Formats: sequence, C-alpha cells, structure tokens
Amino acid sequence: MKAYRVTGVAPFGSMRQEFSLDLPASDAGDAEHRTYSIMGSRHKANRRAIVLTSVEEIDPRISTEPRITDHFREEIAAAGGPISPSQEEE
Repeated sequence: MKAYRVTGVAPFGSMRQEFSLDLPASDAGDAEHRTYSIMGSRHKANRRAIVLTSVEEIDPRISTEPRITDHFREEIAAAGGPISPSQEEE
C-alpha cells in the first residue's frame, strides 16, 4: 500500500467545491475508486458529478490525515517521525 493525495471538485449541496483527500491505496486507480466511494457515501455525490484533477503519490510522513497516520504508523516511526509542514513567516 502507498499513500495518495487526490484532489478534485465535487458538489456539496448547491455549490461545487474543491477538495483534497489523503488515503492509502494499492495504486492510482484504487485511489480514484476509493475517492469516488468516500465522496459518494459522505455527500451523496454521483461519480459523474465528481471531477478528479490529480492523483499523486505522497510521502506518508507529510500527511496529517488520521487514516494515513494509522495505516503507516510503523513506517513513520522508523523514518524518524512526521515531517511538519513549513510554518508561515510572521
């Protein structure tokens, strides 16, 4: 399993909104299928209404998604812990 970040646009109520979802999957096709399944069950969106703009493999250490941190817990610990996102300058 690998970690993937899927971004796209989906209908949420009466508006279309961008989304980003990090999830574990065996390949990019599986990540797309899981995204359609999750978005459809949570928001009652049809597959035809969801537009995926990108599916990219990511390092599990950069994700803060609980689904990713739970699945890759041992790998993240062995690699020295999570990588924190860069902080904005004040």
